[in-house]
Amino acid sequence: MQNAASFRSASPYQEDVLALPVADLDVASRWYEAHFGMVEIERREAPKPAVVMERQGVQIGFSINGRDPSQDGAAVRVEGIRQLRDEFESKGVSIANWRVDERDGEKLQVFFVVAPDGLCYYFYEPLPRGD
Repeated sequence: MQNAASFRSASPYQEDVLALPVADLDVASRWYEAHFGMVEIERREAPKPAVVMERQGVQIGFSINGRDPSQDGAAVRVEGIRQLRDEFESKGVSIANWRVDERDGEKLQVFFVVAPDGLCYYFYEPLPRGD
């Protein structure tokens, strides 16, 4: 049994997982650090203001790019999804739709988080066959 949850990969819903739209980079950086356990690794002003955050080598970035955050987000593959749910809940993150999805014949344990900035995250972990 695994004791800690880890991020394995992240894919954007729309254009770029390194440029998810937010209104304020400082607010986003503080929230994702405090609630998702991410660390800011890069900040830039051009071509558009952006910050890149990381957890276990998986990078997710935020940008002031004029797009609508409520129409974007990321699918994040994890290892230890139950531990991640517990970790997030202990930090005050609201978890929604804890369920099993089936995609391409594979069962996935999933949950959703809608961050205060409006971005939606689909956290998932493939289940072993037979579960």
